[in-house]
Amino acid sequence: MKENKLAELSMDFSVRIINLVKDLKARHESVISNQIGRSGTSIGANIFEANYAQGKKDFISKLEIALKEASETGYWLELLHRTGYLNESSYKSLSDQCTTIRVMLVASCRTAKQNNDQ
Repeated sequence: MKENKLAELSMDFSVRIINLVKDLKARHESVISNQIGRSGTSIGANIFEANYAQGKKDFISKLEIALKEASETGYWLELLHRTGYLNESSYKSLSDQCTTIRVMLVASCRTAKQNNDQ
């Protein structure tokens, strides 16, 4: 059940990131929009891929990659905010959602590693 919630959250986040990228490109910002587009959508892709992992180690690896991508996305969000491409409310909303996903990924990785050791 927890994995489904994580998958749903990451899909919703990916949609928001794609809409953000559209907005950034309309404003002729291409460097950061390309970066956040890749990292922000990669989170959900790796979570979905983890559901078809070839074993527990592969599952953990996919979740860890998703966590790294979420951390990178958090960086790009802050940079967009600091450079004036994201207003305070948009930044806070996206950043909070990204943080929620990261927290869930950390917990999922920890649980999967503990279950793998048993």
